Amino acid sequence: MNIGEVLRVSAEKNPNKPAIVCGADVVSYASLNRSTESLARWLLQQGLKPGDRVALHWSNSVELVQLYFACFKAGLIAVPVNNRLKAPEIAYILQHSMAKLCFTQPELAALSQEAAADCPELLRIDTALPALDDAAGGNLPEISPQSVAAVLYTSGTTARPKGVMHTHISLMGGTELMTYLGVNESDTLLTVTQMLHVAALSCVLLPGIYCGSTVVLLPLFDAALSLDMIERWRCSYILALPAILRFMVEEQAQKPREVTSMRLCLVGGDTVPVNMQERFRALFGIPVRELFGMTESVPVTCIPDGAARPGSMGPALGPLDTRVADSEGNALADGQVGELQVQSPANFVGYWADPETTAASFHDGWLRTGDLVRRDAEGFYWFEGRLKQIIVRGGSNISPQEVEEALYHHPGVLEAGVIGMPDPAYGEKVIAFVALREGHTPSEAELRDFVRNRIAEYKIPERIVFLSVLPKGLTGKVQRRDLKDMAMRSPEIGLAAAAD
Repeated sequence: MNIGEVLRVSAEKNPNKPAIVCGADVVSYASLNRSTESLARWLLQQGLKPGDRVALHWSNSVELVQLYFACFKAGLIAVPVNNRLKAPEIAYILQHSMAKLCFTQPELAALSQEAAADCPELLRIDTALPALDDAAGGNLPEISPQSVAAVLYTSGTTARPKGVMHTHISLMGGTELMTYLGVNESDTLLTVTQMLHVAALSCVLLPGIYCGSTVVLLPLFDAALSLDMIERWRCSYILALPAILRFMVEEQAQKPREVTSMRLCLVGGDTVPVNMQERFRALFGIPVRELFGMTESVPVTCIPDGAARPGSMGPALGPLDTRVADSEGNALADGQVGELQVQSPANFVGYWADPETTAASFHDGWLRTGDLVRRDAEGFYWFEGRLKQIIVRGGSNISPQEVEEALYHHPGVLEAGVIGMPDPAYGEKVIAFVALREGHTPSEAELRDFVRNRIAEYKIPERIVFLSVLPKGLTGKVQRRDLKDMAMRSPEIGLAAAAD
């Protein structure tokens, strides 16, 4: 089935059951199915054709769910846009995807409108969904499950984000894998991260609709509101980032709620400190189960119920084929460190308009994750590092090149190098090293304010360290590894203590 059919089937089985809860809005399966049918027809009446891209610049809401499923039913490609991005970042996504239409939340409209100035393919920006008659008739096109359903932009090892293409099959592949974790019709799933990311889309919203569960949405994360929703709606499932988990633990410790309905807590995006896992279990009565995945394929591994492996990524989930391989693609024995590679029904099909990078991401049908791991004798994987130089802050990927590019726009910056350093709250923090042009003396605060207009807040360097010259290799490329070594061993830089 394509994803639109999944909603139709669940609506036939449970027409009056709440499908989506968001604030005061409670939408039944029957209502969600009718409204998305009408919206899908309306989109096609605007001159859009199956395969056209529709940008979704909207926080978690009933509207965002409706837009997703309307696109799926009309054969259009949903292009979610991170609501923390700035206008230049949004413009790149609109341009690169060649989006025809952009739906933007009214509070975000100014950013989308600024970004759209140089997007000739974009027909218009809508800040509200049309008022439609749910009973309006008309046939929708047959949608092939092999067709692309969404393009999800993620930071990569280059300065520009890559558009990860998922088909109806690959999104449903990830959805069905979640059932191996026991997600079922009786669950109430709480969404604390944005559905603009693959985790909330593929591991919460779509499994919830597939199983006929109820999905509770938070427009924005708030620890107190999260716990209130667990108590009010008897939520049984949550997928969180380590930073979010920490805030929820602190809130529950200060003001306990009734959380005995919780039976499954999955955490991904980074490793969870053992002491945080212990505190969560003491306060919520259930263990943290670490989940590994990536925009290109999710889920991949997960800690089994009842397994005590603090620090492990867990074994491969369900029927997935995984292996540890060397740089030539040869499988390595247990205990050896190599790249984690995956064959999965949830694997993406390629990067939008980037066949070369797509080809480099696979080896004989195996998806190259770019993560270094080792596997023990019981099949559990252990994270050892990243082949890529991505900085993971609070579960969000940050490209060093993207931050460097923003710094290079300042007339006083001659050289820039960006690295990630350990951070107890968010996993990693962004540190920039800068060499200035002669005659220019911008302060650290000035540079931070400058890049704030070009990149999202979470990408802004926590520290900017000024050097007379940055270490470079034979080809003149700034050596980030040397910068990290310098930061680790130089107390005068003021970073070594934070890395301990």
